[in-house]
Amino acid sequence: MEELEERIRYVIELLRNNLRRVLIVALVLFTALTAVKTIGPEEEGVVLQLGKYNRTLDPGLNFILPFGFETMYKIPVQRQLKHEFGFRTETAGVSSEYSDDYYGDESSMLTGDLNLADVEWVVQYRIVDSYQYLFRVRNAEKTLRVMSEASMRKVVGDRTVNEVLTVGRQEAASRVEVLLQEMCDEYENGIRIDQVVLQDVNPPEPVKPSFNAVNQSQQERNTLINQAESEYNRVIPRARGEAAETIQLAEAYALTRVNGATGEAARFTSVYEEYIKSPEVTKKRLYLETLERIMPKAGNKIIVDEKSNNVLPLLNMESLKAK
Repeated sequence: MEELEERIRYVIELLRNNLRRVLIVALVLFTALTAVKTIGPEEEGVVLQLGKYNRTLDPGLNFILPFGFETMYKIPVQRQLKHEFGFRTETAGVSSEYSDDYYGDESSMLTGDLNLADVEWVVQYRIVDSYQYLFRVRNAEKTLRVMSEASMRKVVGDRTVNEVLTVGRQEAASRVEVLLQEMCDEYENGIRIDQVVLQDVNPPEPVKPSFNAVNQSQQERNTLINQAESEYNRVIPRARGEAAETIQLAEAYALTRVNGATGEAARFTSVYEEYIKSPEVTKKRLYLETLERIMPKAGNKIIVDEKSNNVLPLLNMESLKAK
């Protein structure tokens, strides 16, 4: 016991003799901790002197006034940041893991046709002015989340649920990006919006089966419409081509008949004019021309005098046919 007391007295005496040195070392360490600051390559330091903005420091090793006379905030101005709505990523990577918590309060929205939609989206942004980010708006991160949610609700509220779920997704995201940037510029919060991405848009869980059934019916309807249009495009042009061909053949036939009739009429007129001039000669010529056309088609014929009573000239008919 006496030995322990002796050691305690020795330590107290040692501290008493070296108290000044200990205080100096502690003071130097505290000064170094409060005065020496390291700023990362993607950051810049905003220095406040007695609570008022003083200067902005570049990346690297920097010094400020110690003992709380100056304080510094590190702002990641070269890093892309993001806010997630309707979900939270716990582990990012090839197989990302997401939180099982419910965030329906920020993702459930009313569309323009009075339907509900569960909208999940991401806002990617950068801090381009650290001074405005810190001093123009109180709690700029929270304010940005509120502005993002307000912009998305406005855009979704102006569109039908089918537009938000299908063809209008990209246009809605682009519109939110524009609105959100306009609000950031108006509030001068020092933030630039890089991109707004709609991750997933679904109907609420209670009505999802009915909504899927409606979507399936619409897809089947579109399939039938496409099939009908395909059949229409296959049959109608062919029918039109056949109709055009028939019309052209009819027009050609009509033209042939008209031209033929016109030619016959002109020939008959010319014959009639000749007949008026020389009736006997014309009549005989027409008779001979007619016989000339008919006789080659008549085959072998025997012509006898109707007044003849002798039948001998007819006896060699069979031999003539054989020849």
